[in-house]
Amino acid sequence: MAFPAGFGWGAATSAYQVEGGWDADGKGPSVWDTFTHQGGERVFKNQTGDVACGSYTLWEEDLKCIKQLGLTHYRFSLSWSRLLPDGTTGFINQKGVDYYNKIIDDLLSNGITPVVTLFHFDLPQTLEDQGGWLSETIIESFDKYAQFCFSTFGDRVKQWITINEPNLYALIAYEIGMFPPGVPRVGTGGYQAAHNLIKAHARSWHSYDSLFRKEQKGMVSLSFFSGWVEPADPNSVSDQEAAKRAMAFHLDLFAKPIFVDGDYPEVVKSQIASLSKKQGYPSSRLPEFTEEEKKMIQGTADFFAVQYYTSRLVKHQENKKGEMGFLKDVEVELSTDPSWENVEWLYVVPWGMRKLLKYIKDTYNNPVIYITENGFPHSDPTSLDDTQRWEYFRQTLQELLKGPETTELMLESKAAVPPLRPFSQSTTQLWLWWYCN
Repeated sequence: MAFPAGFGWGAATSAYQVEGGWDADGKGPSVWDTFTHQGGERVFKNQTGDVACGSYTLWEEDLKCIKQLGLTHYRFSLSWSRLLPDGTTGFINQKGVDYYNKIIDDLLSNGITPVVTLFHFDLPQTLEDQGGWLSETIIESFDKYAQFCFSTFGDRVKQWITINEPNLYALIAYEIGMFPPGVPRVGTGGYQAAHNLIKAHARSWHSYDSLFRKEQKGMVSLSFFSGWVEPADPNSVSDQEAAKRAMAFHLDLFAKPIFVDGDYPEVVKSQIASLSKKQGYPSSRLPEFTEEEKKMIQGTADFFAVQYYTSRLVKHQENKKGEMGFLKDVEVELSTDPSWENVEWLYVVPWGMRKLLKYIKDTYNNPVIYITENGFPHSDPTSLDDTQRWEYFRQTLQELLKGPETTELMLESKAAVPPLRPFSQSTTQLWLWWYCN
């Protein structure tokens, strides 16, 4: 078996993790700049992304690595505050525009397709000061930013990701508070942020569709993080139902509104509403979409982008005490199989990707699928012996060949592409915290 002709092979990065130049040439502060500069063991070894990999000044070296690897695609994110220092189009930082123009033009001149992410967790601090993703005002701000990017770069960029891993970001940033702004709002913050992230994505998709698609002929979606889950006891009906709930909360909470009918899964709505009532809330902690909003959200993706790393076993765990929290709402306990190889936070479960892709195919009417991230962690300092890494990829790719047809695979460079300079560990250690505990 072999991958078909035209299958895309790429690497993925994000602005804060690779660029550095945190205040260079007119860039405004992002929430990550503020968060890491506050210290207090918020990040691994109190590191910051002030320098990171230095890609802002060393882009040409990265391009050499991309060409050396023979990649067909390169996914990167735009720093919102490098382009619009205060988050608005009131002031446009031309040096930021020039930087991304060069990346896009260099990629295209070398036969490499740019895949551009508008938002990868690094909100301009000025917008966070106004409420960030907890405030509905962010929807219009994001739409104006997206329109600016479509207008500025869309003549050459044909594959857009609006928001990276919104399902993970909402929880880690606004539920747990382990990402900026760093203020836990257990039981409420994640859902409010999710609500606004979904509407912001949908608004920007409609902007592209109505204002840019006819001329630019591109595609727009968003990328979900998703592991796979299996019932801890395959013969237990309660564990089987727990696994279904876990996927509904983990992936479908975002994917169903966008790909199916504009609304959250029924099991998610009923689960949160029931627990909210027990906890004394006058209404569900999960916000509701209006009928108009459902129509606006439904069908706002041109392909299904997913990011898979690992899997878990799921056991039903009733929330008898009515405790607050995402996993408490799902009423599950996560575990692993002792036979699974463990490296850092990742358990090597290659067949999980195949099962996940089959789930997406069956649940979402066989969409075009892009795997926009997949990778393998390394310790700090990293070792040049990456036998475990290439074995992980070998097994994963074999499983991918058995599964539904996919269009592209983006290997995330912080984990998968040794020639690129190592990422700062400041933002990579906690990505899967909620999912792995």
